[in-house]
Amino acid sequence: MFKSIPVFLIALPVFTGPLRLLHAQVFMTQEEALRSAFPNGERVVRQTLFLTEAQLVDIQKLARSKVESKLVVYYRAALAEKFSGCAFFETVIVRTKPATLMIVVNPDSSLRLVKLLSFYEPQDYLPAPRWLRLFENKFLTAGLWPKRDIHHITGATLSVQALTLAVRRLLATYMIAVPKESRP
Repeated sequence: MFKSIPVFLIALPVFTGPLRLLHAQVFMTQEEALRSAFPNGERVVRQTLFLTEAQLVDIQKLARSKVESKLVVYYRAALAEKFSGCAFFETVIVRTKPATLMIVVNPDSSLRLVKLLSFYEPQDYLPAPRWLRLFENKFLTAGLWPKRDIHHITGATLSVQALTLAVRRLLATYMIAVPKESRP
């Protein structure tokens, strides 16, 4: 006749599906991130840039990282018409899955903050907020690399590399492509 199938084998797909998604995490939306980056009531305006071939080459040379798109969207913030910074968002592939980060650049071209908005790799590879604070007040210099100004995270080398390269690209984009008249 019929052999009985153990209940746990029937239920296994139901229970393992959600377990595989446990490491995928969205920490905040883009709107929430912008509000946290500019909490003083700054007026934040979305801007779009179309990089020229020369700008693309210069950004890649300065960042020492490949730029994937000539289209750049950033958010310019001003308080009482005084420029207070720019926010950039980028999604990178860490190992095999995406992570989205926001960087905020101060008027003097230093980094105000780096926030991770989403991270789909396993939690073991997730950088802690204190690691992200290593970027604060840094400029795009030769020291803005892992093993220099940016410490490694044991077991998360690919996260460190991917996020550092993204920060370098976005800082270089700010320095080369954001129109000077929209800055102080």
